[in-house]
Amino acid sequence: MRAVQARLPADGEPSVTVSPRKRRVLLAAVSAFVALGVTTGPALAGPAEPHLPISSATRAAEHPQAQALQAALLGLPDGEATSAVVRAGGRDGQWAGSAGVREVGRSGPALTQGRFRAGSVTKVVTAALVLRLAADRKVDLDRPIQRYLPGLLTSEFKPITVRQLLNHTSGIQPAVGAEIPWAERYAQRFDTIDPKAVVAAGIARGPEFAPGTQQHYLNINYTILAMLVEKVTGRSYAEGAARYVLRPAGMRNTSFPGTDPYIRGPHNRGYQLVDGERVDVTDWSVSDRLAAGDMISTLDDLERLLTSLFRGRIVPQPQLKEMFTVPKGIAGASKSAGLDRFEIHGTEAWGKTGARPGYNTAVVATRDLSRTVVYSVTGTDAHAQGLAVGMRFAFPAFR
Repeated sequence: MRAVQARLPADGEPSVTVSPRKRRVLLAAVSAFVALGVTTGPALAGPAEPHLPISSATRAAEHPQAQALQAALLGLPDGEATSAVVRAGGRDGQWAGSAGVREVGRSGPALTQGRFRAGSVTKVVTAALVLRLAADRKVDLDRPIQRYLPGLLTSEFKPITVRQLLNHTSGIQPAVGAEIPWAERYAQRFDTIDPKAVVAAGIARGPEFAPGTQQHYLNINYTILAMLVEKVTGRSYAEGAARYVLRPAGMRNTSFPGTDPYIRGPHNRGYQLVDGERVDVTDWSVSDRLAAGDMISTLDDLERLLTSLFRGRIVPQPQLKEMFTVPKGIAGASKSAGLDRFEIHGTEAWGKTGARPGYNTAVVATRDLSRTVVYSVTGTDAHAQGLAVGMRFAFPAFR
């Protein structure tokens, strides 16, 4: 692998921008499709592949939305995904299901215990780590990052607190302003990019807005938080995450690959749909996404993270409230420290979605864990289809 610093990746996780009214219309349409057992997504070129039977084993009949959840899996592989593994839980019952293939063109159903790229679900771990350090008085959320990392920001920037990095109100800009074309991204998929170079490029662009006045979701905020963790602990980000989050939650199969572009261990292959053809995008370096989107995990581990975190086993309650607090006075703000606030069928839920080429992931639950859902989907256009994938595989659990 060659080191690259000249061309930096676009920040954040681009997705389709949808107005509240259009979101409601889309949700109603997809929910209707799910209820009827109709799959969505464009038809694929080439011969149709046989649909594999759904394997749903965990007390499926007990969950009130078992039928809708199972219907969402019908027809895989299709134009949206080649595999899906979904779990829904809470006080009303448990349900688990999977469908699709482990690898296109070869026999074998999708792995239910495989590893996958979790994308921005990584930010949940990072936020929990920083909040745990705050509970241990190693980090002050109201202290400017300039005090912890002197010289990182230029004099153009006003003081930016750790809390403002956590909730994406820092005003620091991304390294580049537009998404890199697909062909170029694919050609560079094995390149190693120093995350500090990404941060430096973003800082060089100057502030986008005054800290605390707007909310702009960007990876760069969490890469800087990783630098903060390393400064105050004297350890790497991965070591800090393992000590304060992964081990307390019992996440034994979660890792941060660094410059390694491969998913080590059993996994479902991921694909991008390009001009009607599936391109294998499983092997891909995420070296630039330190602490923001580089995590590899399993459904078991993410379920443990969700429940352990919400029950206060990782972050003490005084600091945990930061994860359920959206900044006030900012129009359109929906993100807290590491989580997003959702309203699904009139129910408030909190969680995080993640998208990397070939992989969509999500952890979503009500604050009291009365409804939970975790999924790993090998989506064929992970960024653009994020909303549709979530409505198809997760939203039925909250009806």
